Amino acid sequence: QVQLVESGGGLVQAGDSLRLSCAGSGRTFRDYAMGWFRQAPGKEREFVATISATGAVTSYTDSLRGRFTISRDNAKITLYLQMNSLKPEDTAVYYCAASRYGGRRQIYDYNYWGQGTQVTVSS
Repeated sequence: QVQLVESGGGLVQAGDSLRLSCAGSGRTFRDYAMGWFRQAPGKEREFVATISATGAVTSYTDSLRGRFTISRDNAKITLYLQMNSLKPEDTAVYYCAASRYGGRRQIYDYNYWGQGTQVTVSS
């Protein structure tokens, strides 16, 4: 079992950068592919990015590629999401999640979830 705790959210201005962290627990963290999702007020949770268990392969939703970067440090059992040039439409609760399968973008493919961290971008 993997337990996940996100951190790093906050209130920023448009154009700022923010790095989210997701601390994992359990020796099996490195066996899981990881993903970031987000949920804006009144909207469904959506896929942001995913990274393979080794960190060698990443994938992004098209609209965020180039501004967001997913990475992981298995030695520190931590997942990251670097977000640059933030926009008001990036305002959402951001969730990290673990999947037994790499490259997945659907919520139902992820077995474990964190509680989420709020990111608010003001204009």
